[in-house]
Amino acid sequence: MSSRPLDGGGPTGAWQTAAPGDLADITNLVSAAAGVDGVTAVSGHVLDALTAGGAEVLTISEADDRIRAVAVAVADDPAEVVVHPADRRHGLGSTLVAAALDRQGAEWAYGDLPAAAAVADRLELVRGRVLLQMRRTTPPGQDVPAPEGHLPPGVRLRTFVPGQDEEAFLAVNARAFAWHPEQGRLDLAGLQGEMAQEWFDPAGFFLAVTTDDEPERVLGFHWTKVHPADPNPGRDGAAGPIGEIYVLGVDPEAGIRGLGTPLTEIGLDHLRRRGLETVMLYVEGDNDRARRLYERFGFTTFLSNVVYARAEPVAR
Repeated sequence: MSSRPLDGGGPTGAWQTAAPGDLADITNLVSAAAGVDGVTAVSGHVLDALTAGGAEVLTISEADDRIRAVAVAVADDPAEVVVHPADRRHGLGSTLVAAALDRQGAEWAYGDLPAAAAVADRLELVRGRVLLQMRRTTPPGQDVPAPEGHLPPGVRLRTFVPGQDEEAFLAVNARAFAWHPEQGRLDLAGLQGEMAQEWFDPAGFFLAVTTDDEPERVLGFHWTKVHPADPNPGRDGAAGPIGEIYVLGVDPEAGIRGLGTPLTEIGLDHLRRRGLETVMLYVEGDNDRARRLYERFGFTTFLSNVVYARAEPVAR
C-alpha cells in the first residue's frame, strides 16, 4: 500500500491485493463516500472480489496510513475509483483515475456525478458505455397496471431448482448475453458464488420451460433479488428493502416469441407479494428494446452510470 501526505502527488505503492488490515479502511471509505454522494462508487461485486483476493488496489494514504483514496481493478473491467469526502479537492481523484486508465483502459463513474465529469474534463476523457438504473414504486395498496402478457402455447413458468438447473440456465444466459461484458461471462463457479450469497432465494428465480419436450428446454428466465436496504439512499431512495430485476433474459434460439412480458410480470408479482414497493433494475443505455419493455411496466430512469476512457488518437 502507498503512504504519503495528501499533497496531490501520485501514489508510491504498486497495484496489489488488499492486505487484510486495509479491507475495513476501504469499506469504510466507500460507505462514507456513498453517504455523501448518494451512490456507491465501488460496486458490491467488486467489494466481494476484493475481499476474496480477486481484485487489486492502488491507494493513497495519509501519514497515519489511513487510506484516503483507492482505485480497484478486477480482471479487464473498467476500474472503480473513490476518494474520501474529507480529502477531495486535492487532486487525488485525477491522480488515481489516470493511474487506473493506464492499467485498465477505462473507469466507471457511478451516478455520473458532476465531480466525476470534472475529472474527466481535466483528463480529456470521452464518455462510452452508459448503464441506466431504472426504478418504479408502487404506492401501498395500489397495483401498477401490467402490460397484458400471455404465455405462448407449450410454455410454463416454474422456479429454479438448485443442483438441477445450473447448466441449462448457464447455457441460455451465455446465448442471451453473448454481447454483454459482465453477464455473458458468468460460469458455474460464478453462479455458485452468487447462490452462496445470503440474498439468494430460488423462490424468486423463475424459468420459462417447454411443456412438450422431453426433457424440457429452458427458454428464458427472470432472476430477482432483494436488497435489505436501498443501495442509493441519498438520492431520494426507498426507506426500506428494495427489490431488483437482477437478470432477465430469453434464449435467442428459443424459437418462441412473447416471453419477455410474462417473465417480467411473474418476477414483479413475486416482489410485490413480498411487500416490496420499489423495484430497480440495470439496463444498457443503448438497449432500446429492453428499455421499452421496462417502461411499459412503469419504470423510469433513476440514475446513470458512465464509463470514461481516453480518446482514441486520430489517425494521420
